[in-house]
Amino acid sequence: MKKLLVTGSNGLLGQKLTAAILNDDSHRFDYIASSRGVNRYPIKTGYVYVDLDITDHKQVKEMLKRYQPDVIINTAAMANVDACERDPEGSYQVNVAAVANLIALCEDQAIHFVNLSTDFVFDGEEGPYAENDLPNPLNVYGKHKAEAERLLQAAVCPWTIVRTILVYGIVPDLSRSNIVLWAKEALESGREIKVVKDQWRMPTLAEDLAKACLTIAERRAEGIYHISGKDLFSICELVEVVVEHYRLDASFICKESSVGLKQDAVRPKRTGFILEKAYSKLDYVPHSFGEGLKLMDEQLAQFKKT
Repeated sequence: MKKLLVTGSNGLLGQKLTAAILNDDSHRFDYIASSRGVNRYPIKTGYVYVDLDITDHKQVKEMLKRYQPDVIINTAAMANVDACERDPEGSYQVNVAAVANLIALCEDQAIHFVNLSTDFVFDGEEGPYAENDLPNPLNVYGKHKAEAERLLQAAVCPWTIVRTILVYGIVPDLSRSNIVLWAKEALESGREIKVVKDQWRMPTLAEDLAKACLTIAERRAEGIYHISGKDLFSICELVEVVVEHYRLDASFICKESSVGLKQDAVRPKRTGFILEKAYSKLDYVPHSFGEGLKLMDEQLAQFKKT
């Protein structure tokens, strides 16, 4: 049984990893969850939880010395792209400096380090992208994630970079929204939303990403992997699918160009991933976007019962 440590376990992906591990009848992992503050996951037994700030190097070092994991999956990040643009130092501390510290500790203990990255390492001019395409980030968040990737590629410990796109899903206690929940909740409330019409993405169901990460940890699959959904949409098309699925009023959608939105951070125009490596090496089978929405419906119904 491998000892697995997940950082950022209170986030959407972190909680989906916890759920997948606790529901795994094969008991592949001895699990340590860690995140800032109290544990948000509703089930508190069957694993260890540690309140951890990954920017506190001393605290991270002491925890790794105590628990000695075989694998670390780092999901902790400053991932609000506009916030990173406004606070580049804060972004650097979480997305680069903390990763550099984890790399050094993993090198000392020969720990397999799996780090989550993003489609925003690309400029969006020639998507969808394969793993060996060259990064060319446009914003602070993408630049810092690309810098963390370079650090990891130079590491002497086993390493894996998992790039992903626009992760969506739902858990009972979620600290940060995602595009599906944002659109659904706003339109159900009758609020107007501005949706970009000239950017294209492949939205990723959190369960699919969690399963891929655990497969990587189990198989010690090293290198770079692209993990996303299989459907490529413009952001407008994506929201329109949400509208149709939940029978919402599309008249509250205001379609805007990237220039018209005037966001702090420039976004790549068209990303998306070529998934052949994940299909062949990880037996990755992503849900369609429609299937992902149906799964969210089932989970919402279950949450209401509990």
